[in-house]
Amino acid sequence: MAKHLGDRPRIGLLGTGPWAGRTHAPALAAHRGIEFSGVWGRRPEAAAALAEASGTRAYEDVDALFAASDAVALALPPDVQAPLAVRAAEAGCHVLLDKPVATTVAGARKVAEAVEAAGAASVVFCTLRFAEPTARWIEEQTAAGGWFLGEAHWLGSLYGTGSSSAYAASPWRREKGGLWDVGPHVLSVLLPVLGDVTEITAARGPADTHHLVLRHASGASSTATLTLSAPPEAAEAALTLYGTGGKAVLPGWDGAVGAFGAAVDALIGAARSGEPDACDARFGLRLTEILTEAETKAEAATSPEA
Repeated sequence: MAKHLGDRPRIGLLGTGPWAGRTHAPALAAHRGIEFSGVWGRRPEAAAALAEASGTRAYEDVDALFAASDAVALALPPDVQAPLAVRAAEAGCHVLLDKPVATTVAGARKVAEAVEAAGAASVVFCTLRFAEPTARWIEEQTAAGGWFLGEAHWLGSLYGTGSSSAYAASPWRREKGGLWDVGPHVLSVLLPVLGDVTEITAARGPADTHHLVLRHASGASSTATLTLSAPPEAAEAALTLYGTGGKAVLPGWDGAVGAFGAAVDALIGAARSGEPDACDARFGLRLTEILTEAETKAEAATSPEA
């Protein structure tokens, strides 16, 4: 059974990597409506350092952190995150997940089912759904309707020549590439505006690049090019819609800390109201289903037998 939230919900953090240190921990420490209940990590020394820097305490036993928290945020590789999210939900904690929830459909489904069985609230932190300029734009374009085409590209340069990004050392990103790292961001915008994906065509490009052509439930279609290997000079994230109202361009956004604070608010709101957030674990499962099908079709298209 999910925990009841008091006036200042206790929220713990699982994860100590660059994303946790730069986004999750600062947002939780600065949030005046919660108590940052503690940090757990796979490396106890990193958990201790991050906890000290954030004004909270470190836990070496993750179950002890679950017991001391009403909710937990997870900043872990997806297939480490998924089983721990299941355990958190079973302990009664509401969960603030990172994207993708898991890189297997089975793993993501277990999370969604565990959350639902516990009656817990869940939110998947897709940045564009919570950053103020982009979240408002998505709502406006969804309400406007009449869209005919969507065109997106996210050209990350994580693995481009000269990159010094701390995220380049992430084994799961190296293995899964832009399809799984930035694909959820693009899909998190396209799905609410154009409707669920009903048909997928996918092909590989240079390095980890994937090109997707999607049909949507609204009848619209969209394209997306996703990579982490673009030259730094070409790096860009852009999305444009075309329809009866003309053209609409996704606005820029400033960082992720403020967006994460909004995701915390969304989780608290869902837990208190009992109404699922639109970007919940079930939505996270759908993203994993789409990405899995795209990956499979891209691999089939490039196989010698194709």
